[in-house]
Amino acid sequence: MTPIEIGLISVACIVTLIYLGVYIPIALGIVSFVSIWLMRDNFDLAMNLLKVAVSDSVMEYTFATVPLFTFMGLIVSKAGFGSDIYDVMNAVCRKVKGGIGMATVGANAVFAAVTGSSIASASVFATVAVPQMLRYDYNPRFAVGVVAGSSVLGMIIPPSAMLIIYSFVAEQSVGDMFLAGVIPGILLAIAYVLAIIFAGRFFPNFVGGRPVEEQQSMGLWEACMKTIPLLLLIIIVLGGIYTGKLTPVESGAAGAAVGLVFAILRGRMTLKDFWNALLETGHITAAILFLITAASIYSRMLGLAALPNELSDIIANNQFSFAIIMLLYVCLMLVLGTLLDTASIILIVVPLFLPIIESLGLSPVWFGIVTVVGAEIGLLTPPLGISCFVINSTLNDPRIKLKDVFLGALPFALVMLIVLVILIMFPSLTTVLINR
Repeated sequence: MTPIEIGLISVACIVTLIYLGVYIPIALGIVSFVSIWLMRDNFDLAMNLLKVAVSDSVMEYTFATVPLFTFMGLIVSKAGFGSDIYDVMNAVCRKVKGGIGMATVGANAVFAAVTGSSIASASVFATVAVPQMLRYDYNPRFAVGVVAGSSVLGMIIPPSAMLIIYSFVAEQSVGDMFLAGVIPGILLAIAYVLAIIFAGRFFPNFVGGRPVEEQQSMGLWEACMKTIPLLLLIIIVLGGIYTGKLTPVESGAAGAAVGLVFAILRGRMTLKDFWNALLETGHITAAILFLITAASIYSRMLGLAALPNELSDIIANNQFSFAIIMLLYVCLMLVLGTLLDTASIILIVVPLFLPIIESLGLSPVWFGIVTVVGAEIGLLTPPLGISCFVINSTLNDPRIKLKDVFLGALPFALVMLIVLVILIMFPSLTTVLINR
């Protein structure tokens, strides 16, 4: 077989193995290693490339951001900051039709800016927002849908593990990827709020809800005490990167330290909680870095097989326009999103399409945001909508089935698709903060 044929078979094998439940790094690493061995008929070469993949990936200083931002997110989550920001947003929006849903979106956007985890957001707001909406007779599907939809903000608004993974695959700056995710994340949050307003006006039965009988006010001092810690963390992390005063690694360290201080001062961090956060940080970091190492050997396998060049030649020979290329790419992302998780999609697809994007003179940073948003739609679609599964298992409410979660999230997946089209049409939305 030719190297191209081996490369094509290896990609198909990787997708199949992941779909069958094989651990992503194992599937990427083993298939890529064997493919290199077969292409060059040289076991020593495959071993040497594996060693280079390890030294060129997890040994890089930049990836110190992984444990630091992971630890910060866990501290913030365990300290109950998500519930605090939700209480503030809810006090402001609860009198409006669909207001509790809007409060959930706003709280998720702020929470995402310090956790970067869709799963954390889904689990936190499933327990604090859904029961509140059900209490006021909101449609259960709307209640779980708005939590599922807004939870994906955690993977777009920095700091985001997916942006870190993409930055490695595409060899882009982590700081640039973080800055590029700010405006798209805010745009998506605004789009969700507008969608809720639209649904409340034209599809009131889907939203449901009744007026709030009791006035649940919140004093200015209480609101400040609940919001200032999170706002300070956002300023430290994103402000430090934006102004150039801190590198991504330094901002992660500063954010983790300040978050820990806030949690201790508020009496929400015991020694046991601290130790559990450290252990969980270690587990998550090891998993992500293992993933990055496997992605490195996979990229080298694709290079040896010349698959990216072959794909570029096919597109050039058929004279595909930019619109056609992006349409094909988005359709591929949506199809894979029903089968694979976000990290798998990024690791498999980006090395194939990135050379094409660069040959067209387009920004790899913009392409990264498009990729993450497109892949995140998969978190809301069956059969592998991870956020939907998390919400369903967290609630454990017999009144809400997994089917209800998926159907409730479907309109928000459509909103994400609309925002994705806007980002494709207007690339400057992702690069304006970088090119300041």
